[in-house]
Amino acid sequence: MLTVREHDLELSDGRNLHYYVTHAEDGPEPELAVFWLHGSPSFGEPPVPLFDAAIARGLRWVSYDRPSYGGSTSQPGRDVAAAAADVAAVARAQGLDRFAVVGYSGGGPHALASAALLPDQVVATVAFACVGPYGVEGLDYFDGMGVEAELTAAVQGRAELEHELTTTEFDPSVFSPLDHAALREEWNWLNATSGKAFQQGLDGLLDDDLATVRPWGFELSAINGPVLMVHGDDDRMVPASHTRWLADHVRGAELRLSPGMGHISVLSAEAENALEWIRTRAL
Repeated sequence: MLTVREHDLELSDGRNLHYYVTHAEDGPEPELAVFWLHGSPSFGEPPVPLFDAAIARGLRWVSYDRPSYGGSTSQPGRDVAAAAADVAAVARAQGLDRFAVVGYSGGGPHALASAALLPDQVVATVAFACVGPYGVEGLDYFDGMGVEAELTAAVQGRAELEHELTTTEFDPSVFSPLDHAALREEWNWLNATSGKAFQQGLDGLLDDDLATVRPWGFELSAINGPVLMVHGDDDRMVPASHTRWLADHVRGAELRLSPGMGHISVLSAEAENALEWIRTRAL
């Protein structure tokens, strides 16, 4: 069994970073730390549905609230690359020299940033249902995207995005039937984390969306370590074409498309397999 301890870390720029570390209740601590980089909107609690699967593979979770989520203060104008500095700060505070990173949905680009900018520490990277960069050749960004209106507004700017988020109701049809089943069962944990995402208002989601459609602040070509890209081929929120594009542009990336799975159900189908993948490459 794993327990979660929460910490606050004052950074050199004066921000507070709220983070989480799992610990084994009995026996030795698992050998390898894995950073969980949460989706948008959400907050940083580590993935409870994967606690048992992690400890069975000698893994433990570390995670944090991105700026303006949960207990972390804001970082106006942050780009995707900024996440790597926060990951590095938590790693230093915990004395971690090597670790893996797992990013889900909106957290996927932040996981790739960590892999690119912390190459001596990140030993394996997994990105689930990851959105690709905006405006790149060969990716029809909005084709099949269930959150097209939201990210189109983000391209137009902060005011337009805030108007979109405050005047439009979430459309549950962006989740497939298997997604809804997963949310009723083992991944209902995501409902709780999403519900806590707005404790500080909309700024966390606003800043995530704006960073997603602006230059990410790092080069995909800088990623050298092992990378696994996982996507459901029935994802109606972020189409699998995004992960296909990323896999083609990250050196040596492994692509795993999960038949019939959507944005949530891909976690039910593939998350434990991804942890096994981390174990075989990093331990």
